[in-house]
Amino acid sequence: MRNAALTLGLIGGLFAMLIGFFSFGYTEFINEFGEVEGLAQQVDRVGLIRAVSFLAPLLAIAGAGMAKVRALWGGVLMLISAAAMLYAFDFGVFTMFPIGFTALGGVFALAAGKPDEPKAHF
Repeated sequence: MRNAALTLGLIGGLFAMLIGFFSFGYTEFINEFGEVEGLAQQVDRVGLIRAVSFLAPLLAIAGAGMAKVRALWGGVLMLISAAAMLYAFDFGVFTMFPIGFTALGGVFALAAGKPDEPKAHF
């Protein structure tokens, strides 16, 4: 179960990096070149989008890395990452897989009460 948490969190974190690059770049592009009426407009919460664009992939990948040894901490970090992505980016066609993989990895890490290794986190 910890291996599945690691894999899902890593895949979700990598996809979240793509979403983060695009979201941060979009806000920067609109700040630099201005809005295009009817095509491209600035988001309401630029600071939130930029912070989550950086922190969510970081938390997901760090949580996935912790999932083997510290499953509780890793699971909590992955769930925080998924919740932050859901709050900042909403659930859509490009965010459903990063959110889903990261949240499922967090649930798997928390459910690893009987670990593959002899040290439990409960």
